[in-house]
Amino acid sequence: MGRIADFRNMIAEKRLGFVMDEVMSGHHAYEKGQGPAGSLPFVFKATWGPRDLIKWLNPLGGEFMKQPMKGWVTAGGLCEKAPMTGTLELNYFTEGRIRYTFDFTVKGVAYRYVGEKVNIKPWNLPVSHTTCFGTLVEKDSGRLVSRSVTFFRFSTTPAFMASLRFA
Repeated sequence: MGRIADFRNMIAEKRLGFVMDEVMSGHHAYEKGQGPAGSLPFVFKATWGPRDLIKWLNPLGGEFMKQPMKGWVTAGGLCEKAPMTGTLELNYFTEGRIRYTFDFTVKGVAYRYVGEKVNIKPWNLPVSHTTCFGTLVEKDSGRLVSRSVTFFRFSTTPAFMASLRFA
């Protein structure tokens, strides 16, 4: 009953949006001299979604299919569940890609992660929507810290779908 009341309130306020929780997990490898050698875990959990569907669906506006994102990131050898904030861009029509960009800080050092799901085509969605290629850099210097590959695991689909809620 709570979701219906929330929906009615959003319509009355002339704003309607949604959020979902997504988990991407995989591994990363540090560039030489930037951290421990080998493949280490890389996981992020992001809550994302548009807060205003009208703006989000307007291709002439600056927010077309771009939404805020917040959550946490674990980068083996660097941090565990560090808070992060950023954006998720669904660039299906312009670039055929999905881009996750977020910032986080560890021991006073600011980092930026950019991950992309690429080659988005209607016939390859099970692959293109599940594999994300990322880079982690020191935000101030731009120095490359590590490269990652993360995946949306099909086993997380029920929790992902159940996380949909009005915002």
